[in-house]
Amino acid sequence: MIKKTRILIAKPGLDGHDRGAKYVARALKDAGYEVIYTGIRQTPEAIVKTAIQEDVDFVGLSLLSGAHNEIFPKVVDMLREKEATDIVVFGGGVIPDSDIPTLKEKGIRAVFTPGTPIKDIINFIESVK
Repeated sequence: MIKKTRILIAKPGLDGHDRGAKYVARALKDAGYEVIYTGIRQTPEAIVKTAIQEDVDFVGLSLLSGAHNEIFPKVVDMLREKEATDIVVFGGGVIPDSDIPTLKEKGIRAVFTPGTPIKDIINFIESVK
């Protein structure tokens, strides 16, 4: 039996707008992935705990509030602390282009901004797994 790729989509922080995250979660599910959507206002601790419990391959973080430079790397750091470095973290949302290189340096493998075609996200997942 082939293990399906499992993806956790999470909305960290106080951001309550989840239309984009729900769209990505649904599109990835339609593409054949197992997707877990945690809902809004998740803490980095809760995201990491769920990612490990659910044995996911990827964590997709969505944020529009501007706290991505703090919250995204915190999730990566906490996964490292829990020795879960095999979980790939990617991000999305309203993220200035100037912040993307720093996020990648801190372990966010890819960043997808509004308007990114779902095919680009799927291509990223397929290229990493």
